[in-house]
Formats: sequence, structure tokens, C-alpha cells
Amino acid sequence: MDTISTLLRMARLEGAVDVRCMLAGSHTLDNPPRETGMVPFHLLLDGLCMVETGGRTVELRAGDVLVLPRAGRHRVRVTALEPPVPADRYEGRSVATLRSEGPTTVDLFCGHFTYRPGAGELLFAGLPDVLHASFGTGADSPLRLLGELMRNEATLDGPGAGALLASLCEALLALVLRGDGSSGPRAAAVPPPWTAVVDPALRAVVDAVILEPHRPWTIARLARLAGVSRATLVRRFSAATGMGVADFLTRTRMTVAADLLTTTERSLDDIAASVGYRSPSAFGRAFRTTTGTTPARLRRSAAEYGHWPA
Repeated sequence: MDTISTLLRMARLEGAVDVRCMLAGSHTLDNPPRETGMVPFHLLLDGLCMVETGGRTVELRAGDVLVLPRAGRHRVRVTALEPPVPADRYEGRSVATLRSEGPTTVDLFCGHFTYRPGAGELLFAGLPDVLHASFGTGADSPLRLLGELMRNEATLDGPGAGALLASLCEALLALVLRGDGSSGPRAAAVPPPWTAVVDPALRAVVDAVILEPHRPWTIARLARLAGVSRATLVRRFSAATGMGVADFLTRTRMTVAADLLTTTERSLDDIAASVGYRSPSAFGRAFRTTTGTTPARLRRSAAEYGHWPA
């Protein structure tokens, strides 16, 4: 399995569309802070809007996706020369719609990802505060088909629409994480996630650590794998991902460990060995430093959360 698919499998996310906004004229949409374990996203298929979050303003155009791993209260502004056209909210079986009367100029999907305690939390904690991908709406855009499928399901709102939209939301996140829309000039101001590294040498390092966390990796060994010097790897990896190589190695191993802790009954000693630690005590210290909790406590928390039997 490839690295992005592996990360999403471990995160065990649940995606959902909260509301589809089909608007005309000027509007301001206030989004309250999400509960812990929920990450908001916005997908703009038509029109133009601005998102104000964390003291910054991000412009969205048709074909843009915004994911906010640590967003508190944020605001979506639709600015137009025309006065606001009143919008009514309609509650469907699977998705709500906020729609202005008459022709609309903005088609915006607002939703969220829910993650379980453990691997999903670590995945989002290691991503930038703002993920902004610009795919466009041209014939070669991956959103051309995905967006139409989301529109159709939201409009029909028939049997299975909720499940289909959830799967499409996960596909949307996969596109953002692998960086398909991170090379456009408007996205240049927001660094792409580390999952989207394109440098072949760095890609080899990322893939190796995620797919084989049990191997006795050191920075020197990873540098040899990448075919560069240790100093070059450290410099290039930090510049491309915003993380040190050692930090990435530890965080990735703890993400894999969190997945095993919350989805299996394997012993702590076995899990420690599975992520490259010969000493369970060293594993426990690294896990606590990275996550702020102990392996045993995370396992109990996951059981109490209701996703994995005690």
C-alpha cells in the first residue's frame, strides 16, 4: 500500500458534508470552533470567497480546497457587487443546503473530518495549520469528476448519499495530502504538507519510514538511502517539510504505534518492536514525549471512546 493510503487507513477518518452553500450576493458565514477530533474543510466549486482563520485570510477560487487541522472560529466571506440575496436552509436526509433564491454564483461545500484518538490525531498534529490546494476546474482537474459526484449526491440526497459523500470527502483529503493542487501560484504562499514532497530523495525517505517503521533507521542510514550526505538530508528535509528528520522518524513511528494500540490487542513489547524499539521503556518515553500520554492510557482512552473493545 502507498504511503498516503497507509496514513489515511491508520487515521480511520470519517468525512462528512455539513452544508452545501449555493449563494448569490454578499454573505458572511461564521463557523464556530469544532469539537476536539474534528477538522473542518471547505471545497469551492464555483465563484470566489475569502476565509479568515487564525489571523490570516485565504482567497478561494473555483477548484480550491481548504483544510484547517487546528482551526478555531473562522469566517467565510462571499463578497459581491450585488447586495445579499436572502438564503434559506433546507435540511436533507444526509446534507443540508443553504440556498439563495434565483441564479447563484457560489457553490461551496463545507464539511469536516472526524478522527479517533491516536493515529488520526497525530497525523493532523503534524500537518500545517492551513492546507490550501488549488486544483482548478479544467479538463485535467481531479475535481472535475469528484466535484460533479458530490454535487449530484447532495442534490439527489437519496439512499446511501451520506456514505457516498463520506467516501468522496476522504478522496478529497487524499488529493490534498499528495499535493496535486500545491504547485499553482496562488497556493505558493501556503507550504504544502510534508506528505506531498516531490524531491525523489526525500520521497524515498518518507516512504521507507512509513512503510517499514520497524527497521533500525538512523539519519545516516536514511541519508544513504536518499543518496546524499547526512548534512544535505537534514537541510533539504527540514526545508521541504518544516520538520527535522529525527522528529519525522519518531512521529511516524508513534503514529503507527498509536494505530496498533487502538485497533489490536498486541502487547506493548510487541508494538514497541514493530516500530523499531528494542526497549519498551524507551518506546514508552518516546510515546509520551510525542503524544503527551502513555501507550496504556491511549489504549484505555480508545476503548472508552467506543471504537475498539477493551
